[in-house]
Amino acid sequence: MASLKRAKRIVIKIGSALLVDTKTGALRGDWLKGLARDVVAQKKAGKDVLLVSSGSIALGRRVLGMPDGALTLEQSQAAAAVGQIRLARAYEEVLAPYNIKTAQVLLTLEDSTDRRRYLNSRATLTTLIGFGVVPIINENDTVATDEIRFGDNDRLAAQVAAMAGADVLILLSDVDGFYTGNPKVDETAKRIDHIEKITPELEAMAGGALSLSANGGMKTKIMAAKTAMQSGCAMAIMLGDVDQPLKALADGAACSWFRAEGDPQTARKLWIAAMKPKGVLIVDAGAARALKHGKSLLPAGVTTAQGAFRRGDMISISDLSGNELARGLVNYDADEVNAIAGRHSSEIKDILGYPGRASLVHRDNMVM
Repeated sequence: MASLKRAKRIVIKIGSALLVDTKTGALRGDWLKGLARDVVAQKKAGKDVLLVSSGSIALGRRVLGMPDGALTLEQSQAAAAVGQIRLARAYEEVLAPYNIKTAQVLLTLEDSTDRRRYLNSRATLTTLIGFGVVPIINENDTVATDEIRFGDNDRLAAQVAAMAGADVLILLSDVDGFYTGNPKVDETAKRIDHIEKITPELEAMAGGALSLSANGGMKTKIMAAKTAMQSGCAMAIMLGDVDQPLKALADGAACSWFRAEGDPQTARKLWIAAMKPKGVLIVDAGAARALKHGKSLLPAGVTTAQGAFRRGDMISISDLSGNELARGLVNYDADEVNAIAGRHSSEIKDILGYPGRASLVHRDNMVM
């Protein structure tokens, strides 16, 4: 099964109740400091860490003096706008003493379902990680309405894990794993420590007595597990309200592990390969050789573009004889590709009027 020790890139989901005292609305500083020590330990071990964190609405509503109970959409968005500043600052202050930089990243459901936004989000996260930054990710509650909401950070965390190519996702929960029933009311409920596949029986458990709440309940965790596993990412559900939860997990704390289906890179390649091409890029002999050696496709090697495709679409890459060499997600619209075809990447800004990406198809978004 999955091992935190073997992980290279970790996504950790933190619920609002772990960060914010539900009675006072104050930040739980001691718990956050423990999590910071976990992040530091993982970074020192050479791992990338991304945090998907709730808490902005809980922090903001107290500042604005909002009453307990349900909030309207407008109230929630206002509270999020106020609280998000405090949430980001809290992470920055707790990690700064260790010389770890943080960044705030706000996403909506559309950012993962729209391929153009997906590529932008993925590129941003990849760049931040490359600089050693720990991204602090949350749903963009200030602008998100029902039709573009994740609605819970379990599924957001799974999408982030898939987007970032993580191999382990950890959901810090109010229970220490996935049970056959609700352990809070059912004494016969048993924890399932290792889950190889999401079956209808498991889904039925999650949708029934096992559901802990409307948002962030066990049903959403099973939905998150599906996304993560299909993306080559193992997932753990564990009790989060402990000092240094990642250390506790590494030391053998009770949890449920969901097995990944392959690895992130293989899963992503299969996802790309399953798409239908919307156009063709014809490349010269030099570019064809470069592709076979694992290089990205640059504008200089392209002779023509065929089809009406847009940035983020799947395209086929063929040589001058019409032989298909690869498929991948293109970084430019068809008319832009034709404008920069055969030109050096340094000329892109002068031709298109903006500094675009150096490659037409990056090797990470390509299947040979």
